[in-house]
Order: sequence, then structure tokens, then C-alpha cells
Amino acid sequence: MDYENILTEIRDSILYLTINRPKQLNALNKAVFTELENVFTELAPKDEVKSILITGSGEKAFAAGADIKEFADFSVEEGKELSANGQRIFKIIETFKKPVIAAVNGFALGGGLELAMACHIRLASDNARFGQPEVSLGVTPGYAGTQRLTQLIGKGKATELLMTGAMIKAEEALKFGLVNYVMPQEELITKTEELLKTIMKQSPVAVAGVIQCVDAYFTDGVDGFKTEVEEFGKCFGTEDFREGTDAFMNKRKANFPGK
Repeated sequence: MDYENILTEIRDSILYLTINRPKQLNALNKAVFTELENVFTELAPKDEVKSILITGSGEKAFAAGADIKEFADFSVEEGKELSANGQRIFKIIETFKKPVIAAVNGFALGGGLELAMACHIRLASDNARFGQPEVSLGVTPGYAGTQRLTQLIGKGKATELLMTGAMIKAEEALKFGLVNYVMPQEELITKTEELLKTIMKQSPVAVAGVIQCVDAYFTDGVDGFKTEVEEFGKCFGTEDFREGTDAFMNKRKANFPGK
């Protein structure tokens, strides 16, 4: 399927997903959300896709927030619907059973930061900037920014950034645990690919289980410890477990079937 606002390419089992609105600094509009959902429900689940790399086109922005012009005249109910839809789509990304890594190549502000935080891991170029500046527009973050930022960097610093709308540099984001690595922009995609390829060498079944267990920790009403027991037990009935243990005992590299 062709997309108007997103570029997609599958190469070496990695689905490259690029937000492609460079003139708008890759701002997220309704069409982008629709296309994101389509990618994660139709393209990303295909067998030839083992992992997903999300980035922004150009060298300035990963995604510099939402497209404000689209909702400037919204009613209260329309605002709630916008927020709920964004949260629903980002939850699809957060709980996706294949590894999703954000390669943040510039501004990740507002909805753009919320998209990055929905990914399982974040890497950043040294020119990246992060922030939730919604309060400067008289609105709160709406796509779970208040929740995920607090989860990732802690209540005190998250509350400060959310209430001031301040931007932080990549090195600060690294110090706070918002990103895992920072590097020159020309090395960003290569480093992200290396990390994805390392993950893809592991058991897809076990990796999916890790994603589910970690998500359970942050889900109200779900016992993460019980989830871990269930996922651990399930592994013993998989071909991946038999292959992994046999490879270990016979001192060879495992070739996981993903079943």
C-alpha cells in the first residue's frame, strides 16, 4: 500500500518507517495517525518483518509535535476523541510483539516525543531535542505523554518538563534515561540497525514475551509477576526453546524458527 505521509521499506527483515512531512517538521496530523495504524495492523505483522525502525525524514525533526491547525477549533468532546484515538494507536505500537526502535534524528516534541516513547527503545542523534511544550498552547499532552514520560524518567523531572514545556538536549535525555544512546546523526541509523539485528538473533517468541511482561508492569490491574510466570511457562512448549537449549548444549549458534 502507498502512503502519503509515511515512507516504508522492508530490508534485511527490518521495516523502515519514516514520517515524511519534512516541510512541517514531520508534524503528526490525522492522516499520519491513520497511516501509522495501518502500517502496524497490516504491514508490520507480515512474516518477512522481524523488527521496526521509526524515524523522521530530513535532518531536523523526528516529529515536531501535532499539527495544531487541525484541532485549533475543536470542542471539548472532539478534544477527548483526538486524545483517545492517539493513545489507542500508540498503545498498538507499545504492545507490538516485534521490537520497535525510534531513531530520533532531530526535534521530538509533543506528539513526536509521545510517539518515540511508545517505541520499546529510543536512540538519538546529538542534535535531537526533546520536550512536551503543550502547556505553552494552553493544553496538556494528550497521547499519554504525562504517563510515559513519568514512567521513563521519574515523577520529579517529568513534572518539571511537563509544567515548564522546556526542551532538553540529547545528552540530558540520555542522563535521564529517556534514550539509550546518543551519537552523531550520520551514525544514528547504522547504530539502530545494529541493535535491531542483535535483538533479531534472539528468540522472537521470547522477545515478544519480554515486551508483554514489561508492558504488564505499567498496566493497571495486571500482575506483572504473574504475567512473567505465564510467559516463562509458555516458552517451554515452543520450538524456540527446544532450539535454544539444544544449541547451547551442543555449543552452536541457535537458529530460532520463531514458533
